[in-house]
Amino acid sequence: MSKVNNLIARGFATPIPQRMTVFLILIFCIALLGFYTATDVSRLENSHLLEGSDYVGYSVCHRLTDRSFTVAGRQMPLCARCTGIYLGVTLTFVVLALAGRRRWSQLPPLRIMLILIGFVVIMAIDGINSYSHFFTGLPHLYEPQNWLRLITGTGAGLVMGLILFPALSQTIWREQIQRPALGSMWELVGMVLLATILIAMVLTDEPTILFVLGLASAVGVTIALMSINSAAALILTRRDARADSWRQALIPLSLGLVLAFLQIGAISIVRYSVTGTLTGFPGL
Repeated sequence: MSKVNNLIARGFATPIPQRMTVFLILIFCIALLGFYTATDVSRLENSHLLEGSDYVGYSVCHRLTDRSFTVAGRQMPLCARCTGIYLGVTLTFVVLALAGRRRWSQLPPLRIMLILIGFVVIMAIDGINSYSHFFTGLPHLYEPQNWLRLITGTGAGLVMGLILFPALSQTIWREQIQRPALGSMWELVGMVLLATILIAMVLTDEPTILFVLGLASAVGVTIALMSINSAAALILTRRDARADSWRQALIPLSLGLVLAFLQIGAISIVRYSVTGTLTGFPGL
C-alpha cells in the first residue's frame, strides 16, 4: 500500500492548480489567436493552423461538407461526428493528465465499461442510419442531423480516450498505479458533463470557439495515433513498461508522434491523388 501511495504522490508532483494554470494560459493564448483569425475572413481562409488541421482530419475523416460544421463559413477540419470523437479523446487525455493519473493503468470497472459500450452502440446506430442516406431506397429510422452526429461521436470519443490512456500507461511506465483511470460513476458523470459543455460550445456557432475546438479535434487525432504507435512500438520491440521518468518516456512518445505525422502525410497524399479534393469524395 505504501508503494501505491508513493506512486500517487509522484503522480501529483506538480500540483493540480499549477497544471491547471498552465493549461488555462495555453487555452487563453489559442483563444486569442482564434479571435484574431476568425474576425477577418481573409485571415481565416489562410490560417496555417486550420490548413494543417485540415490535412490531419483528411487522413481519418470523409470531410463531407454538408456533414461538417463551419467556422464563419469555413469548413472545420473534421466532420461533425469525427469532431465529436476526437474532441472526446482530447478531453479525456487532458482531464486525466490534469488529475495526475498518468500512471493509472487499468480500464474502468465493468459497470462503467458497459455504459461506455452503450455509447459506442448508440453512435453505431446513428452512423448506420446516417450512411443509409447515401443509397436511394434504403430505409432509415430518422433524418440525420449534425448535432446528433456530434453528440454520438463525443460519447464514442470518451470511450476511445478511456481505453487509450491506461493502455499507454501500461506500455510506458515501469511502476504503475493499479487503479482504473476512471474509477467511479461520479467520475463518469463528471466526464459526461464536461463533454456536454464541449458539445454546447460547438453548437454556439461562435467562430472563435469553433476555431479553438477545430484545432482541439485535430490534436485528438494526433493523440490517438501517437498513443497507438507508441504502445505498438514498445510492445513489438519488447521494451514496454521500462520508463521511470518523463525523460525516458519521451523517446517512445516522440517516435509515436513522428509515426503519426508520417501516417497522416501518407494517407493524405494517397487519398488526394485518388480523389483530387480535400473535402469528401467525388460523387458523394
